[in-house]
Amino acid sequence: MVQTAVNYTPLTPLSFLARTASVYPDKTAVVHNDTRYTYRQLQHRVNRLATALHGIGVVKGDRVAFLCPNIPPMLEAHFGVPLAGAILVGINTRLSSPEIAYIINHSGCKVLCVDAELAALIRPVRDQLTSVETVVNILDGDIGEPLDEGTDYESFLATGTDALLGSPVQDENEPISINYTSGTTGNPKGVLYTHRSGYLNAMTAALEVGMNYRSTYLWTLPMFHCNGWCFPWGVTAVAATHICLRRLEPARVFDLIEAEKVSHLCGAPVVLISLVNHPRAKTAVFPRKLHVVTAAAPPSPTIIANMEALGAEIFHVYGLTETYGPHSICAWHEEWDDLPVDERARKKARQGVPYITAGEMRVVDDNMRDVPTDAETLGEVVMRGNNVMLGYYEQPEVTAEAFRGGWFHSGDLAVMHPDGYAELRDRKKDIIISGGENISTIEVENTIYRHPDVQEVSVIAIPDEKWGEVPKAFVVPKPGTQPTEADIIQFCRDHIAHFKCPKAVEFGDLPKTSTGKVKKFALRDKEWKGLETRIN
Repeated sequence: MVQTAVNYTPLTPLSFLARTASVYPDKTAVVHNDTRYTYRQLQHRVNRLATALHGIGVVKGDRVAFLCPNIPPMLEAHFGVPLAGAILVGINTRLSSPEIAYIINHSGCKVLCVDAELAALIRPVRDQLTSVETVVNILDGDIGEPLDEGTDYESFLATGTDALLGSPVQDENEPISINYTSGTTGNPKGVLYTHRSGYLNAMTAALEVGMNYRSTYLWTLPMFHCNGWCFPWGVTAVAATHICLRRLEPARVFDLIEAEKVSHLCGAPVVLISLVNHPRAKTAVFPRKLHVVTAAAPPSPTIIANMEALGAEIFHVYGLTETYGPHSICAWHEEWDDLPVDERARKKARQGVPYITAGEMRVVDDNMRDVPTDAETLGEVVMRGNNVMLGYYEQPEVTAEAFRGGWFHSGDLAVMHPDGYAELRDRKKDIIISGGENISTIEVENTIYRHPDVQEVSVIAIPDEKWGEVPKAFVVPKPGTQPTEADIIQFCRDHIAHFKCPKAVEFGDLPKTSTGKVKKFALRDKEWKGLETRIN
């Protein structure tokens, strides 16, 4: 049989907005402070963005960067940039100027759309951004000071047209976005997402957590992170309402949950910790069932239990940037509802089974054999299927290494339970996960080594009530010098993103093996003694 237009249409998230705007044109699509857009209005704004990009010479395959918080332009970018045939590069707003410059230059972005409050990150490196031909300043009220060049976002949209464009996608496996990792082994890697996989993961995201056209989704998860776990597309697919949130403030979150009757939100465990520990938690009222999707650092059973005690329902998912965010979910069984609270929370803290459309996930030994399902034997989590990345942008050798043996190697260590549910236990590398962000100990160590008074350094994760874990540096000073904790921390803040900087510094000799390697496990054991086993 021959595949034709009669029986095949390339899969793309762009089709979600087209359908929803047709079926629910007057339904509220976006809420941001006092601004509300219907789906008809959102579609026209997206179309104006796409045609405005065409007007400045953006062609198929060009890259367009957005440095922007969770406000309407960032949502519009998820549709308008690919509608123009271009590739969206959403940039982590917590990075330093040099890190942002690296991402823009490595991806070769032709256009940079930057929120005025974040323009200060661009000013020091603007002359280094050799590929950027056009700057668009995003203004959100009177917040921030825009760059001195370029036009403002609304004026830029006005150069576009309302005449609706058709989908530019002929090959569903062409890139829709590039999401950069946190640079845990050096410079960040650009992870290529495709239209097809974005479509499938977005559909599953909505299906797995029970979203529909009655749902209201609050943007507590950064849209720059794995394309917001594909929820910009998934929420739109089911005609739910997007509630934008410029910055995460627990009191504001509780206000919006009540005022907008929020039904769904996503966030790392640190977000849940900030909510349950806020004074408003004692009097919070959820007008409807609140479904909370959590991932990044595995949530402890305690935080799951505490959040559900407020009346929320937790959906625990697991994945990486390379798997479009979530690849698996702790799929719930009805009979588990009757378990004691602690046992129920322990079950929900597991990483679970693959998403409906994801494909496969295994825990294997060094020879790629499945580990016993005994909940004890450690192995590496490997995945393959519909929501594994296309590859790393312009890094074929690194891609081949990640895909060795025909599977994507996560670098995460886990056990497999008798019921087929995976549970993370550790990381192969010494990655620190702080508030949902990955931090490379090597990157922090290399930065500290540049301090003139440092002879040796080792960095590990230590427990932190708010962020889960944070970096701590163990420093051996050069003879005759006396650096202080404040010196080391400030030096790091001058050179890398602030969230990557050590929150504590200890001076003294480092424990080493017979071959001269630092015994990081000995440092960790001291810091985590008496606490729950550290799980990255």
